[in-house]
Amino acid sequence: MKPGPKVLVVDDEPQIVRALRINLTARGYQVLTAHDGAEALRAAADGKPDVVVLDLGLPDLDGNDVIAGLRGWTDVPIIVLSARQDSTDKVRALDAGADDYVTKPFGMDELLARLRAAVRRATVSSPGDAEAVVATASFTVDLAAKKVIKDGKEVHLTPTEWGMLEILVRNRGKLIAQKQLLQDVWGPQYRDESHYLRVYMAQLRRKLEPQPSRPRHLVTEPGMGYRFEA
Repeated sequence: MKPGPKVLVVDDEPQIVRALRINLTARGYQVLTAHDGAEALRAAADGKPDVVVLDLGLPDLDGNDVIAGLRGWTDVPIIVLSARQDSTDKVRALDAGADDYVTKPFGMDELLARLRAAVRRATVSSPGDAEAVVATASFTVDLAAKKVIKDGKEVHLTPTEWGMLEILVRNRGKLIAQKQLLQDVWGPQYRDESHYLRVYMAQLRRKLEPQPSRPRHLVTEPGMGYRFEA
């Protein structure tokens, strides 16, 4: 028999994790569990779940930070399961990248229905996940943790530098047009400000490339855009 969809349950309440594991396993799901944000990001990277059920009130990270970490490299459906009922909390989670929001206490039948719907949508759209960790000969990019490691040390990047690098790494080997990169990082009103790209790309190369004047990984396609090569 073909294994059922794989669900990652992230919650620091043991009784909820146990209840979900029992109910999901009984219905043919494969169940992974995590009890804090860091463990959740590792489990997602290693286990490649088909859907994530995520509590926002975790002991180490806010659930929205976990969502952002996941969205750095995967389109896996995320269903928030939280005691936070304020509309502001729901909006923040959905804006961060969650696909659905269920409040505690919850009905198991409703949650199961939402799980089935999320898995169906994901199957139809067939999202392509990037690797969570992308290694080059010179540095390593951890898309989930939003970190770059070079020579065994973390490289400090500004939010703008990280934004550029993340887009390029997620589209490894693909040409990203200048206007598209400007719009994605700075916004639509900056689509013609190509000098921004030259300045920030030079900064990234100085921090990451072995020979910034002869880049191996952050490649310019003259007059067109940029490409990341591992």
